[in-house]
Amino acid sequence: MTEQHPQWFTSSYSSNGGACVEVAVNLAASQGIVPVRDSKVVDGPVVDVRTAAFSAFVTGVQAGKFDTA
Repeated sequence: MTEQHPQWFTSSYSSNGGACVEVAVNLAASQGIVPVRDSKVVDGPVVDVRTAAFSAFVTGVQAGKFDTA
């Protein structure tokens, strides 16, 4: 079995000078997690979010549930 490594990417919507997060969705199907890290500290800590929780978060963002205005 080949060990999978996170393939990090930053959203194309993150054009704020690099102050954003990166995710590695390539592990969602095989491991059931979406790793998340700070794009400015690539060797720093990684938070593993369960796929269902990450999906619910993205759905909430798309629905505007976290808008502050």
